[in-house]
Amino acid sequence: MTKAQNIVTSIRVEIDAPASVVWQVLTDLERYSEWNTFCPGISSTLKIGDPVTMQVKTPNSHEIGTAVEYLVCFEPERLLSWEARPTSQSKDAARRDQYVEALGPERCSYVTTDVFLGLNADQLMKNIGAWAKAGFDEVARGLKKQAEAIYAQQKRVRD
Repeated sequence: MTKAQNIVTSIRVEIDAPASVVWQVLTDLERYSEWNTFCPGISSTLKIGDPVTMQVKTPNSHEIGTAVEYLVCFEPERLLSWEARPTSQSKDAARRDQYVEALGPERCSYVTTDVFLGLNADQLMKNIGAWAKAGFDEVARGLKKQAEAIYAQQKRVRD
């Protein structure tokens, strides 16, 4: 059962760009290193059930580690989710949801959550909850900055 205390939630950012632009940034995996300092590398087909292989900062270090999770939701301009599943080597499990909400034709919001699940959920929250929160806040700020810059450039080209 999921416990509320095992959910990490980023800051909610309001972005001066349409949801379509934010979605473009979130799904342009080759350009993550331009804006995502927490997860500077990521690859996936973005098909439900396929792996999402991420290069992620490791807790309490400057090193980058590899994490493989699986895409579980792809709702354009609304929700992008993947999850870590328990294996014979690790009982750790989690689900990451990234929410985009249109606030009008040229504005939207973004927030991300990570729910620690399974046998080790309490321990995961204790050991890496604060680290995940800080990283997800970085992601939200980076996404906002990138999407707004792309949208501003698109508007300049149109005008």
